[in-house]
Amino acid sequence: MAKKDVKTVGKVWRIWLAIAVPLGGGFLISLLTQDAMGKFNSLEQPPLAPPAWLFPVAWTILYVLMGLASYFIWHQGYISRKKMDKAISKTALWIYGIQLVFNFAWTLIFFNLGWYWFAFAILMVMWILEIALLVLSHKISKGAFWCLLPYVLWTTFAAYLNLMIAILN
Repeated sequence: MAKKDVKTVGKVWRIWLAIAVPLGGGFLISLLTQDAMGKFNSLEQPPLAPPAWLFPVAWTILYVLMGLASYFIWHQGYISRKKMDKAISKTALWIYGIQLVFNFAWTLIFFNLGWYWFAFAILMVMWILEIALLVLSHKISKGAFWCLLPYVLWTTFAAYLNLMIAILN
């Protein structure tokens, strides 16, 4: 195998791994919250609440985009010769990992425990981390920025839904 082919295989492998992390976590969370949509549909719904089928579709797309963004951030930091780019990349990846933990925790707190106000607080911390990640990603990778933007927008909408559900229920 030529050196170029080995680099390509390695790059593809890293992209798939970056995508597999959020998708795998999302799959695990879906197993832990199997009755989530049934519970969600039984709640008093706010205006603009989307149909239940939209959530798994949206989250699958978002997890793929998040994985791609993490790869872009890592790759840009890896190939850059600038210490600042490497530092920004490292910080962004730490924030990415922390917000991913908050993302998964929010799902368990909201759906399994039904602690809507606490879930909203978790979501606000997650949203702040996402904004920080978005700002950092813009400095290092435009591709990462555009992959993360739908996630931040969806989380903003999720915050509205979470807050309204906390108020209504």
